[in-house]
Amino acid sequence: MSSKQEATECATSELRESAEGGTRWRRFAATMAAAAAAAVGLVALTAQGVIAVEFKISGMPFVVTADRLDGEGFEQFATLDSMIEDSPNAGDTGGQVVVVVSAIREATLTNLCQEISLGGINLLISAGNKGTPVRATNLVVDGDEILGNASFENISIGQDASTLDKVPGVVGAPGVFGQQADRVVITDLRQNNYATTAGSFRLPNLHLRFTHDACCA
Repeated sequence: MSSKQEATECATSELRESAEGGTRWRRFAATMAAAAAAAVGLVALTAQGVIAVEFKISGMPFVVTADRLDGEGFEQFATLDSMIEDSPNAGDTGGQVVVVVSAIREATLTNLCQEISLGGINLLISAGNKGTPVRATNLVVDGDEILGNASFENISIGQDASTLDKVPGVVGAPGVFGQQADRVVITDLRQNNYATTAGSFRLPNLHLRFTHDACCA
């Protein structure tokens, strides 16, 4: 099958899964973004240095997929990520992007794929696809869309983001909507991300290449 046919099949499959009731988190992300917007001044003043992501983002989104994510210690809240001054990727955002921060104390990911579009070609990174999963500690991901089928254990929804305590050193701004759980499992994961950090990141069977192929999940 050609790369173009694979991409078409991937997109068709994704739309079909969404239509058939696969859990779609976009509405949830939008709700959290609205909560952040209501306290935008406060978030802008306090977010830098509070969460694990302290660098200026490029503003170029990238796709991450995985067959399965298992996480021990989970937090989620909204914040603002900032680009450098006069970033060519700022567009009409003013150099800031509202994102949902998803933090996991200990994470394993099966069949991980990361896709970065570089204008006509993709940088594709894959790992954890030969029986040994990717492992990360204090994993923090900033994204504006998450799709998958999720389940949680002992979840608290609506908690003040500044009081979250499931991931060491990762909290949001006071007054911002947050949630946390003892455990999270997401299958058929697909994320649109702007930043990722981790205390440790182990990628067995790492494969990095330039290709016209895309991640499919």
